[in-house]
Amino acid sequence: MAESAVKIQDTSASFVEKRVATHSHIRGLGLRDDGTATVDCGFIGQTSAREAAGLIVDLVKSRKMAGRAVLLAGEPGTGKTAIALAISQELGAKVPFRPMVGSEVFSAEVKKTEVLEENFRRAIGLRIKEIKEVFEGEVVDVTPHEVEHSGPQGKSIASVAVTLRTAKGSKTLKLDPSIYESLLKAKVTTGDVIYVEANSGTVKRLGRSDNFKQEYDLEADEFVPVPKGEVHKKREVVQDVTLHDLDMANARPQGGQDVLSLVGQMMKPRKTEVTDKLRREINKIVNRYIEQGTAELVPGVLFIDEAHILDMECFTFLNRAIESSLAPIVVLATNRGMSLIRGTDDIVAPHGIPRELLDRLLIIRTTPYGVDDMRKIIMIRARAEGLLVGEETLQVLAEVAKGSSLRYAIQLLTPASISAAAHGRDRIMPEDVNETSTLFLDTKRSAKLLLD
Repeated sequence: MAESAVKIQDTSASFVEKRVATHSHIRGLGLRDDGTATVDCGFIGQTSAREAAGLIVDLVKSRKMAGRAVLLAGEPGTGKTAIALAISQELGAKVPFRPMVGSEVFSAEVKKTEVLEENFRRAIGLRIKEIKEVFEGEVVDVTPHEVEHSGPQGKSIASVAVTLRTAKGSKTLKLDPSIYESLLKAKVTTGDVIYVEANSGTVKRLGRSDNFKQEYDLEADEFVPVPKGEVHKKREVVQDVTLHDLDMANARPQGGQDVLSLVGQMMKPRKTEVTDKLRREINKIVNRYIEQGTAELVPGVLFIDEAHILDMECFTFLNRAIESSLAPIVVLATNRGMSLIRGTDDIVAPHGIPRELLDRLLIIRTTPYGVDDMRKIIMIRARAEGLLVGEETLQVLAEVAKGSSLRYAIQLLTPASISAAAHGRDRIMPEDVNETSTLFLDTKRSAKLLLD
């Protein structure tokens, strides 16, 4: 019987397809060197809010943001989440960004303040720098050496010979068999650039060598240049972790040690709290590393959306937590005006936030978009999704956004593109938008139907 031919499509190794998320088009605040806003980094409109956020970034970089937080106040769909994300991107790619919603603190298993404390520590990064002796280079050859056993084990790996090459020369290393397992785990193959720590034997794959950049593989990969210098060298190894990672790595499971208790823990995993004592011990170690210069604190961004959902207990915790030396940049967002503070019966405050916390907040207001700004945002969003939209269609979508909401107009893009493809077009036309808008109702029309 003849074998069936397997068809494989050519895939460029330098192409990585990325999922388009809600704010994929946001790449920063889009500010000039003098701090004024421009149409760049995917951000349209909200000029004063972006310029104010730029000043927040400058305060953070100059380490003058201690004891303060930011409140983004504005109507739904005015870019509050996008501004918080842009602040994080302006601070750097390695800065932790932890988004959460106010309702996440209400759990039947964990205290509200514990949830906030955990998210605080998720948003605080620690960059640990160590000088280690490593063997670094491009993998030329990996040869495991096996030995025969007379028993039922048969053959086993006695050692592994790895040949590494740099721009200056090459070296063959005879390594422990446990390192061979690490090589297999990291999926290291010939042509990869790796380094092996001399003391611990830890293997780190850095990427694919530039020498293989012109080839076509089935899987996309990241290409790195061939290391310079000798194979054996001293290298600064940088590891980015969060305080929450350290908490979980040092936490110990609670409960009995008998068989029934252990089985119960495995069958019913519960979210256990990290004790304050453990956190204090970790903070001492972190502070010692920082004083020694081996670690650097990287305050990230904790973004709490729908902050008016928090209650008085949470606001009291935030009031104290933002004054801590180990605190991230806290960005709150709300679309409420004068509102009742949750957890009280008769205390009404601006944005539903107690005044003692409001005094610590730098408040940034976002304003509704105009039709022209909506049209530009829809155009950028369509470009991010790889859709072809004409000027007339953009104007129709902008009018739809004005009559309902910007989010609704953006959500019509993908269904409209499917409708256009069904009619044999590669470009979205106004009739495609009209067709999809009749199939999918906005909030106002849906509410009207319910009332009727």
